[in-house]
Amino acid sequence: MPIAIKMPALSPTMEEGTLAKWLVKVGDKVSSGDIMAEIETDKATMEFEAVDEGVITAIEVAEGSEGVKVGTVIALISGEDDEGGPAPTPKPVAAPTPKAEAPPVVSAPAAAPVAAQAPALAAKGERLVASPLAKRIAGLNGVDLKAIQGTGPGGRIVKADVEAVKVGVAAPIAAATPVAAPALPDFGIPFQAEKLNNVRKTIARRLTEAKQTIPHIYLTLDIRLDALLKLRGELNKALEADGVKLSVNDLLIKALAKALIRVPKCNVSFAGEELRKYARADISVAVAAPSGLITPIIADAAAKGVAQISTEMKVLADKAREGKLMPHEYQGGTASLSNLGMFGIKQFDAVINPPQAMIMAVGAGEARPYVVDGALSVASVMSATGSFDHRAIDGADGAQLMQAFKDLIENPLGLLA
Repeated sequence: MPIAIKMPALSPTMEEGTLAKWLVKVGDKVSSGDIMAEIETDKATMEFEAVDEGVITAIEVAEGSEGVKVGTVIALISGEDDEGGPAPTPKPVAAPTPKAEAPPVVSAPAAAPVAAQAPALAAKGERLVASPLAKRIAGLNGVDLKAIQGTGPGGRIVKADVEAVKVGVAAPIAAATPVAAPALPDFGIPFQAEKLNNVRKTIARRLTEAKQTIPHIYLTLDIRLDALLKLRGELNKALEADGVKLSVNDLLIKALAKALIRVPKCNVSFAGEELRKYARADISVAVAAPSGLITPIIADAAAKGVAQISTEMKVLADKAREGKLMPHEYQGGTASLSNLGMFGIKQFDAVINPPQAMIMAVGAGEARPYVVDGALSVASVMSATGSFDHRAIDGADGAQLMQAFKDLIENPLGLLA
């Protein structure tokens, strides 16, 4: 009998995706490991591999279809008992239809009927199953997950379930509920409307959430780069035979990771009723990709050599720009680094990437008047601004991290220890 191919969950938080492109057609034979389709998640465009062998007998979801729920049957392939049968007749696939906009909510639904289900769940003794995103939204809005009946696979509580009841619950942070963007008036100016992809939608949602729910504190200082640039030149000469060329950004990744280890109070995340203190520094690095900003991760960067960091970063950046990052390569991280120095930007304040509690924003190194050994001189100087979640990190601790970051860059031999 036919085998149903279902929309996969390509990341822990994925609940739906866009079937961007089919790479097979009805009548094609596929084997385990063959690439069948490209699926756009909320983070990247990823390839979907076949896990069974057979002939494609039907395409159930047309390419370009948006909002395809995880678990939806997207294709059928012949089973073992179907081998050798007549060639399948191509099945017409309806063109994707635009997703209907949800009508505006006029009044908040009563929370009581949902809450009434909680005793039943407790009586069964069932384990509470909820997506990470649903847990985060519930925590921010004071919603009791035990009072929600999940509508996801196997009764899993998903984002929509929490959002359906949170309007009827008193939220501890009034601004936590995202506000839909108002319709823009038409002023008669010629324009072209470009539909947002899933990545851009996620960026908009997460950054709005970050600015609404995270009390940012910003700390800026100037850092002299001369010693770092000299060391970089010497290292690149030594590594030339190995085909490694270090960038300033590679050294900054290492510096931020070591600074976080030196000041562990900043290597944390705020998690509602608890503070998570991380044992290693995983640095998310902002990369501009065609689909939008994404942050591949250098795991345990403090323990890695600068040459290894450079090699890994080049591979991850290429994959990010091609939309080929795997979930474990961009999900997680304990802090972020965003560098706009290559564009000549002198200084900027970056938005924290939740659930992280800090991000370091660095600008361009430039010749500036600078006091060196008590005398006014000219030096290569860079401005760095740390954005900190004030719920998790006090200003004094953030200042210690900034000073540790500065010390490591101005005395860069510490990066090689």
